[in-house]
Amino acid sequence: MAATIFTSANLKATPTWLRSSSLSATFGVTSVCFRCRTENAPGFVVFSMGSKPTVLVAEKLGAAGLDLLKDFANVDCSYNLTPEELCSKISQCDALIVRSGTKVNRQVFEASGGKLKVVGRAGVGIDNVDLSAATEYGCLVVNAPTANTVAAAEHGIALLTAMARNVAQADASIKSGQWQRNKYVGVSLVGKTLAVMGFGKVGSEVARRAKGLGMHVIAHDPYAPADRARAIGVTLVSFEEAIASADFISLHMPLTPATSKVLNDDTFAKMKKGVRIINVARGGVIDEDALMRAIDSGIVAQAALDVFAVEPPPKDNKLVQSDKIIATPHLGASTVEAQEGVAIEIAEAVVGALKGELAATSVNAPMVPAEVLMELKPYVDLAEKLGRLAVQLIAGGSGMKSLKITYGSGRSGDDLDTRLLRAMITKGLIEPISAVFINLVNADFIAKQRGLTITEERIPLDASPEAPLTFIQVQIAHPESYFPTSVLDSGMITVEGRVKDGIPHLTKVGTFEVDVSLEGSLILCRQVDQPGMVGKVASILGEENVNVSFMSVGRIAPRMHAVMAIGVDEEPSKESLARIGEIPAIEEFVFLKL
Repeated sequence: MAATIFTSANLKATPTWLRSSSLSATFGVTSVCFRCRTENAPGFVVFSMGSKPTVLVAEKLGAAGLDLLKDFANVDCSYNLTPEELCSKISQCDALIVRSGTKVNRQVFEASGGKLKVVGRAGVGIDNVDLSAATEYGCLVVNAPTANTVAAAEHGIALLTAMARNVAQADASIKSGQWQRNKYVGVSLVGKTLAVMGFGKVGSEVARRAKGLGMHVIAHDPYAPADRARAIGVTLVSFEEAIASADFISLHMPLTPATSKVLNDDTFAKMKKGVRIINVARGGVIDEDALMRAIDSGIVAQAALDVFAVEPPPKDNKLVQSDKIIATPHLGASTVEAQEGVAIEIAEAVVGALKGELAATSVNAPMVPAEVLMELKPYVDLAEKLGRLAVQLIAGGSGMKSLKITYGSGRSGDDLDTRLLRAMITKGLIEPISAVFINLVNADFIAKQRGLTITEERIPLDASPEAPLTFIQVQIAHPESYFPTSVLDSGMITVEGRVKDGIPHLTKVGTFEVDVSLEGSLILCRQVDQPGMVGKVASILGEENVNVSFMSVGRIAPRMHAVMAIGVDEEPSKESLARIGEIPAIEEFVFLKL
């Protein structure tokens, strides 16, 4: 679904502090790159176009990509460099292109002496690039996230069909001189239910192809637009419904703290007996020991794995040795066409970055003036934490549709640019449940790509203009919430926050006013307002040695309803949280990680 993104440019003219020649050049002139102005003082410098830049290609890249690079730069193709050799070469290079085998760590950026302007990752994942160090040294990092989509989807379907018909096992058998037709009887795909876990680019392409095979396709992705799924005949369902009803489960989710080992003993126990698993995403989303136990018990009939928690896996890996598992060595993107596509995509991104163009595939934030960052820093933290809090309140499978951000400020519109704050809210909403890295450069692009419409409103306040903002309010249009009290009559999940003494605070949930520091984690409880409630909850937490950092209660009127917000330094156990929920006067509660 097409979405309209209302940027700050739609609302007000560019403010004074973003009209400086350096920043204007960054967003318009094609002769600017990012570098450190002085030690620990990030800024912008003009990149001289009088001589050709040097690009070091440290791993093999397709010929089409190399040709693009050679038209613009001096290209040094040096493969299989040791860390020491890479650090030795990098001080002479303006850009570096790697795949997954080269570690671009802090030592590389230190050795570059500030000359390295761009790192290009020919592929999606950037686990091998130190983003913090790159940003600190003023180096832009770009990747190539789209070119291998079809290849990965095709490999997923290849594993699905090969597993269903025992192709790999039968091939090995016949090559060993055996003829065992009865042993390798497979299962049909027609009419079977495939659960696609993660409905992004690859997941949706797998779903299209599985529909063509006559499968019934469902998907789980709480942040995917329901209308996009319906357009290809796919129903979005909850995680529990997906794993409980599927005959085949295909994983296409990113590896984040929320998805790490998401398939484990508990989730395998809820699946159909005889389910089959395909993973072309990330190895860490499956607890591999738990998968082996599920195969031994018969819950999982077969699995097809292209990725592993440790790559390459140890030779004695039980999954690799099992005859009920098809294993391939991370071949998802390994087609001639995909490799050429990745080469072209990353070459274009690197050349564009060297010209000063800011690509949507950049994965770290561009430098902004240090004084602006210093002033906005607590509000940037507040914005991201409000986003992280709000996304955890979303329940159901219909996804985020629209986001409204309201800023209360004593400053005029010309003195307040909200692009960085909007980007950080988008980052907080999307990054925890996605493999995408979001910053000022790509935030609006990612939001639009995901069908999320963003509107912004500024409310002028009779307040001191000394502080840039008085409050930030985040509202998500969503029919369901894990904490229904957060939903206004308008159907918007609503949270609001302020900065107090430099610390982000949550000050409103729904219509209830609270005051709790956004540090550590948070427990929200809706309760009947009566004596002893604070003591009961604190007692349960104290028994588990969970330290309470802040506690605030907001109520409508005495003895009516109230919302209690409790900041905790440690994560309570499931048992303690269950005990809190069982307190008779507590009507709703939710635990949120910040």
